[in-house]
Amino acid sequence: MRRLSAHIFLFSGSILLLLAQTALADTLRITSTPPGATVEIDGLKVGTTPYETKLPGGYFHRTAFGIGSHLEHSMRLRVIKEGFTSKEIEMTEGPVSFIGFTPLATEYRGSCWLLKTNHFDIALEPASKSFTGTVVTAGAGNSKAEMRPELPVEDVVQQSKPSVVLLRRPDGHGSGFFITETGVIVTNAHVAEGQQTLIAEMSTGEKLVAEVVYVDPEKDVALVKVGGIGFPHLPLANLATVQQGQTVVALGNPGLGLPFSATRGIVSAVGQSDGNGKGTWIQTDAAINPGNSGGPLLNSHAEVVGINTQKVLEKGFQGIGFALSSNDLIEVLHRFYPIVTAPNSSPSQSIDGFGTVTVSSDPDGADVYLDGKFVGNAPETLKLPAGPHTVSLKYADRNNWERSLEILRDSQLNLKGELNSVK
Repeated sequence: MRRLSAHIFLFSGSILLLLAQTALADTLRITSTPPGATVEIDGLKVGTTPYETKLPGGYFHRTAFGIGSHLEHSMRLRVIKEGFTSKEIEMTEGPVSFIGFTPLATEYRGSCWLLKTNHFDIALEPASKSFTGTVVTAGAGNSKAEMRPELPVEDVVQQSKPSVVLLRRPDGHGSGFFITETGVIVTNAHVAEGQQTLIAEMSTGEKLVAEVVYVDPEKDVALVKVGGIGFPHLPLANLATVQQGQTVVALGNPGLGLPFSATRGIVSAVGQSDGNGKGTWIQTDAAINPGNSGGPLLNSHAEVVGINTQKVLEKGFQGIGFALSSNDLIEVLHRFYPIVTAPNSSPSQSIDGFGTVTVSSDPDGADVYLDGKFVGNAPETLKLPAGPHTVSLKYADRNNWERSLEILRDSQLNLKGELNSVK
């Protein structure tokens, strides 16, 4: 009987060894087109594409009898490259259940998450293809509020509502608003995070597929885009025009309220807030509820002064909501729109006119900077207002290239920069 027990033990050990082999490490690969993009997993930078790392086999498939390590949480991938739209996706599915055994062969049940694949291949699109149209700012250079007649609240709502959208995701919804006539929508990062597309519903009932093209988790700002042109869009006010005590209106889609609703309040305070994160915050007593996130906070001229972001929900606090300032949004937009226009004007209406510059590089694909701001990758055609400008090219392991030029009205210019290797 003892010999039989020993054989059973050896046989069981062989089975366990065989099962353990199914839990051997596998390679997770992350690639992108173009390569050289930053890879973030769960908010941590882990490398650049092409990226590889070894992970336990139990992260990819349910191992027999629960042998090996298991992934105990979901994972989110974000791939970023300057000059291209970012991509953010859920890497895992779950939780899924499995049956395991303790060393004493006692059965137990557990749950884990599984990676959807061992190779994530991400196609990044040039930002210039998504970020088209014109961003309008009001009072961009003013340090004092402009003396203009204020609109009645009902006029602010009526004028702004067509530009507001309801953004749906599988597990909830938020709000957003158009900032260009070409379908670029602003919302909060936490509304879009982990999604490649959202459903954008307009106040008319029309529903459009919105692609998530940029997410900034630090500023809690995301940009999504729908196809088409001619969308009503909102101008952005400069933070310098925002005064404590002035009337503001919040538009959005509160979870327990009617969609496309409005609330009114005042600017309670403006400033930094360590508890809310980076940026300048506008505190308001206008009601901001879950679902309002990403909607506009408007002044009495129907201009966006902030993005409705959160409400203090702690017991005992009432009438305290926060919006990230329009200046923080403008700072994000300058990555893709180095030139903004004043309201009621467009590039074609400029007194001095515009010219175009086509910038190429050797080697191809250099980063192009206009007046110190990144605008794309060579070859790139830029439409510039008449006047002096500086064009710079940068490429890894190459000397920078820079030229100053004077743009004339209706002129067309070709520039090619040769970037020499660093010695």
